[in-house]
Amino acid sequence: MADENLKKEIKEVIISSLQLEDIAPENIVDDEPLFGEGLGLDSIDALELGVALKKKFGVKFSSESADNKQHFASVNALAEYITKEKGE
Repeated sequence: MADENLKKEIKEVIISSLQLEDIAPENIVDDEPLFGEGLGLDSIDALELGVALKKKFGVKFSSESADNKQHFASVNALAEYITKEKGE
C-alpha cells in the first residue's frame, strides 16, 4: 500500500500540471475516479499528467499499454503503480 506522502505528491502534480487552481490536494479523494465521474479529467489531461508524473517520479507510462486505464483510475492506483515501478 502506498504511503500518504506519495499520494499527496501525486495530488500536487495533478493540480499543478493540469492547472486546477480551484482544487486543493485534500479535495481529491484517493479512491475517486480521476476521469469521467470523479475529477472529470480527459485524455489530453492524461497525457499531460503522464508527462508530469514521469518528470517527478521517473516512471514511464507506455501509450501502447492497456494497463494505463487502470494506473490512472485513481490517486490510489497511481500511487501503487509508482511504488511498484520504483521498487520501493
